[in-house]
Amino acid sequence: MWARAPSPCIDVCKYKRQGRCIGCSMTKIEKQMFPQSGSAGQKKAFIEGLMARLHEIGRNPVFWAYTYRHKCEREGVPCPIEIEEAESEPREDRS
Repeated sequence: MWARAPSPCIDVCKYKRQGRCIGCSMTKIEKQMFPQSGSAGQKKAFIEGLMARLHEIGRNPVFWAYTYRHKCEREGVPCPIEIEEAESEPREDRS
């Protein structure tokens, strides 16, 4: 799923805090560097790093994640952060 992940840019593109976008927290250079044709591992590391940054700077990544999910839906690809969250949730034992 990560191989088909679109850029984490959510099309807000207003740069303020230290040259970072207020929507996705990426710089213009980071937006250009997102591995469009990169491996699944590269994309996963990039997006996980972005989410960690949002936590570090005290921003709740819920707005970004919500908007990114909708972007994935519009592009017709599975949203990798939903898959990641589902895999990390504890499963109920249905014995």
